Amino acid sequence: MSKLFLLSAGGTGGHLFPAEALAHELRRRGHRVDLVTDTRAERFAGQFPADAVHVVRSATIGSRNPVAVAKSVITLVKGVGEAKRLINRLKPAAVIGFGGYPTLPPVYAATRLGAPTLIHEQNAVMGRANRLLAPRVDAIAGGFLPEEGPHSARTVTTGNPVRPAVIDASQVPYRPSALDEPFNLVIFGGSQGASFFGEALPAAIEKLAPDLRARLTITQQARAEDADKVVAAYRALGITAEVSPFFSDMAARIAAAHLVISRSGASTVSELAVIGRPAILVPYPHALDHDQAANAAALMAKGGAEVIQQSALDQPRLTGLIANAMSEPARLAATAASAKATGRPNAAALLADLAEAIAGRMSIGKFKENRA
Repeated sequence: MSKLFLLSAGGTGGHLFPAEALAHELRRRGHRVDLVTDTRAERFAGQFPADAVHVVRSATIGSRNPVAVAKSVITLVKGVGEAKRLINRLKPAAVIGFGGYPTLPPVYAATRLGAPTLIHEQNAVMGRANRLLAPRVDAIAGGFLPEEGPHSARTVTTGNPVRPAVIDASQVPYRPSALDEPFNLVIFGGSQGASFFGEALPAAIEKLAPDLRARLTITQQARAEDADKVVAAYRALGITAEVSPFFSDMAARIAAAHLVISRSGASTVSELAVIGRPAILVPYPHALDHDQAANAAALMAKGGAEVIQQSALDQPRLTGLIANAMSEPARLAATAASAKATGRPNAAALLADLAEAIAGRMSIGKFKENRA
């Protein structure tokens, strides 16, 4: 029987990508999906596979200024009222939030109205919006969250849904680079990491032995204002490199990589695990909740990555890490296998199962029994 699911997500890719993956899976099963977001995220919603997009006011509580906090709270209260009217009109089977402050009004309103509710947390550390909602919702799905903890009875580890391109890339087996073969190095860090990598990687690669440099082929994400400088640095070293602020085929490039150096956002770590590629992860040091460090630690604990704090990553150490990786194909192959063993390519399906379960008022205990 077709049901309507109301999905809510903040405006960043980390929130929208898993929501989009769930929307595709629910629609594949014959359900209808609407998206609710705020005016800031509305511009990202054009590609979202929803029957309708609803805008509800929201605001971030990030300032210490009492006047700014009061304004944000007033906006959130108004948003809750708008969300209540929307839910009463649509009567969704369940309301599902993916984090970010735009999630607060619709999911909180749903809890007040008694509608089935689910939140999905992408990171190993729960974000602020989800922390506020967690005590009230019927179920919590986690990308990296353990099922033990303060909300263990309602927490299900589903993994993070990934894009179809990542599922396709996961079909490409890892083939290590022999000591006399080309070595594909992929470097990316998102908007908060590309600047550091743009400075650090060319300097480290310059100090590699000439025979190692000659094997390198590089794909590197760089900020637009840094790209020319990064290109020039690699050209001076005689290294073949593609440098751009954005690659639309990044999943395929990761699949072709012998080693990835990147930040450790939830989507990044999930995609590396599903595709199964060895990585050196450098958590973003200024993340408010230190979520990137926790995400990286989860993969490292399974042997699927090496994690280095940015403060410890000077040029000699980075040069040594790359040189060792290029000289140890068997170790990289073992790391790739460990990463892939932790990947969850069926996360969207499991999350859809959970969404259908709460819509049918199934207890989380019963859901876990059935899953086992």
